[in-house]
Amino acid sequence: MTRLDPATVPSRSWFERDVHDVARELLGAFVTRRSPLGDVTLRVTEVEAYDGERDPGSHAFRGPSQRNRAMYGEAGRLYVYRHLGLHHCVNVVCAPEGRASAVLLRAGEVTDGVELARSRRLAKGRCDTDRQIARGPARLAVALDLDLDEYGADLVDPAGAIVVHLPPPSGADTADVSHAAGEIRTGPRVGVSGSGGDAALFPWRYWLAGDPTVSDYRAVRARKR
Repeated sequence: MTRLDPATVPSRSWFERDVHDVARELLGAFVTRRSPLGDVTLRVTEVEAYDGERDPGSHAFRGPSQRNRAMYGEAGRLYVYRHLGLHHCVNVVCAPEGRASAVLLRAGEVTDGVELARSRRLAKGRCDTDRQIARGPARLAVALDLDLDEYGADLVDPAGAIVVHLPPPSGADTADVSHAAGEIRTGPRVGVSGSGGDAALFPWRYWLAGDPTVSDYRAVRARKR
């Protein structure tokens, strides 16, 4: 079981930093989702960074819109969007207000509330093993029961419905932490077309090396003309 210690919930200023710093430090951090049916906590194992209007892969590349307004707002909140009308993706807003940066939560290991998270996934389709429960952004959103209703939700309230919290500091009691953050690897983002998907220019996917919950990389297929 992973305890949510209020002392490990970062302040808003923790999120008001460069998107890559936040992305790396979210690896090994926890997200707890509270609901009337119970709590589910996962340890983040894979993320992607999106750097606003300077990033051709970002939803904010062409400026503000009704869809991406949360990206321009207060750091430490959720930006949720529906991908291709099929499933939801969950992002953590970071950087100073107006910068429109966000980190996509791509995958995680469920450390608490496994049965509830599994039941949510099975209600939406197959879930062969526990490592598949939150392996990929759509599965992660289902496991945590997050959709557009949580658009703009605050992540820095220890008593909130959705909370980000960090592992205990070095030297603290880590009995309830299943794994510490290991070696971080980087590579191209998944499903990003055009220049934003260039592995040399934007190796902005970060993951914990060797973790079985990290999703498989799939390059974007070129469209036939």
